Amino acid sequence: MENESSTNTFLLTVFGDMGHSKYVYFFLALVCYLLMIFLNVILVLVIFLERSLHEPMYIFLCNLSVNSLYGTAGFFPRLLADLLSDTHTISRAGCFTQIFITYTYSIWEFTILTVMAYDRYVAICKPLQYNSIMTPRKISILIALSWFHPAFCMTVVIVFSSKLPLCGNQIERVFCSNWSVVRLSCIPTTSNNILGFCVTGTTVFLPLGFILFSYISILTVCYKSSKEFKKKALQTCLPHLITLINYSIAIFSDITLSRFEDILKVVSMILSLEFLVIPPLLNPLIYGMTLPEIRKGIINIRRKKIGVKTKGPDATRY
Repeated sequence: MENESSTNTFLLTVFGDMGHSKYVYFFLALVCYLLMIFLNVILVLVIFLERSLHEPMYIFLCNLSVNSLYGTAGFFPRLLADLLSDTHTISRAGCFTQIFITYTYSIWEFTILTVMAYDRYVAICKPLQYNSIMTPRKISILIALSWFHPAFCMTVVIVFSSKLPLCGNQIERVFCSNWSVVRLSCIPTTSNNILGFCVTGTTVFLPLGFILFSYISILTVCYKSSKEFKKKALQTCLPHLITLINYSIAIFSDITLSRFEDILKVVSMILSLEFLVIPPLLNPLIYGMTLPEIRKGIINIRRKKIGVKTKGPDATRY
């Protein structure tokens, strides 16, 4: 058995010696990151600037984009630096900070999607009571809970993980993950595993169960309603469902395959990045293309900009 170590750094072994190909990977990662920033910032600005979008559904959508910016900021800058660096070590504090950011991002994605499902449930199943239920105070409480609960849970998880004595410092991933650190422990990690299952249950499976209940209720109401009502309901719910299905596949693939990293190293590494890459790219595109109000908001902002330009000094000549 290896000697117990109180290492202050971790080594990310996946990078290895990539030669000149690292510049290609760096360029692709940089373009991907800049595109994520651009798409999500555009969506946030459109919702913030367009008064017609100051409604619960779009406020929650804005939170989804803010979360994407937060999660990618905790991953991509470090990835870009590692791709150009010859050494791929990360400090203990830096590793646990990255774990906190990536995990809270992934859990917040679920909790925000849960709040969005609740909003659609009230709008479609209780339309006459919508304004009295979804008050500004209620919206603030839902947003606060969706952010506070995951942050508290991950703080507890990281406190437990950081106290483990470690017998190694090699992490076979491109970023720090809680399981990759826990598996380096010199002592049994039963309590950490139990805590992990409890956190997963309350932050992933419980919200997912509520989302399923919401959409079963929505489908039941739609089944008994007119075609026009079904069309409007589908128009607002479809992007949410696509986002939910896409993210669920990504996160469950990562959770499952992280336990089999030694067997499926390449597959595990690729799928472990999906939840950090695909949702931040697709979410703004899905909502931007499928929700007519978002498209109208973008058009209105462009028209206002054009209007401001045409009112310049030269415009007075005509």
